Amino acid sequence: MNWVRTGLLMAGLTALFVGCGYLVGGEGGMLIALAFAGFGNIFAYWNADKIVLRMYGAREVDRRTAPDLVGLVEQLAARAELPMPKVYIIENDQPNAFATGRNPENAAVAATTGLLQMLSHEEVAGVMAHELAHVKNRDTLIMTVTATLAGAISALANIAMFAQIFGGDNRNNPLGFVGILLVMVLGPIAAMLVQMAISRSREYGADRIGAEICGQPLWLASALEKMQRAAERTDMDTAERNPATAQMFIVNPLHARALDGLFSTHPKTEERIRRLRLMAGEARPWG
Repeated sequence: MNWVRTGLLMAGLTALFVGCGYLVGGEGGMLIALAFAGFGNIFAYWNADKIVLRMYGAREVDRRTAPDLVGLVEQLAARAELPMPKVYIIENDQPNAFATGRNPENAAVAATTGLLQMLSHEEVAGVMAHELAHVKNRDTLIMTVTATLAGAISALANIAMFAQIFGGDNRNNPLGFVGILLVMVLGPIAAMLVQMAISRSREYGADRIGAEICGQPLWLASALEKMQRAAERTDMDTAERNPATAQMFIVNPLHARALDGLFSTHPKTEERIRRLRLMAGEARPWG
């Protein structure tokens, strides 16, 4: 049922993009947006993981350059009965991590230097198990495709805004200036809401399966508590410039300013911790 719901949400995100194209350019704009959405989905299937890793300046590591991390991921992948993913490190002080790739055979996990420096070995294991759970659930393709489509909708909104500022022709726009405003204001918000609906349910699932992979729910609970507090005071500039990719990280890399907090793509960290503690038979208040 979760896959059906996710499929419907992704179809809705594609329809939203096509609808935005119609509001900006009428039937011609709708056809262009439909073609772009089709091409974008195909391109994202094959290349989105590489684009995201390059965007964040991730460097691939191996047993020689990062023996502890690579060895840990190898052990967890074996426990999860998954192929060994590629392992990357991102130079950033904010403790965070994500997984990407179109399938388990072409997956990658990435961790920031802040995560490796701040968390204990057990807590890193909990985080990496969570990311491998995304790979096992095949969430990584969904998350990268939705990030691509949401980014395209935001780009279309920017194009509409600049076209209006510089005196664009609204003759092909069925709603005129109102249509442009709808795309500029409501388009990105609607895309964010769809991303939020997809990401939140999948984060809970990855927490549960990740806890099963590492065998210790409290390792991940402890890691989430530390990461959330550190992320609130540590910048990740690349994520701030590309908010559509925020859903890929284990905790929200954006600071809770303005709409970031209202439309967060992540469930509340305290609720995630509560569920993990229930799994371990140790329910405690947050804090």
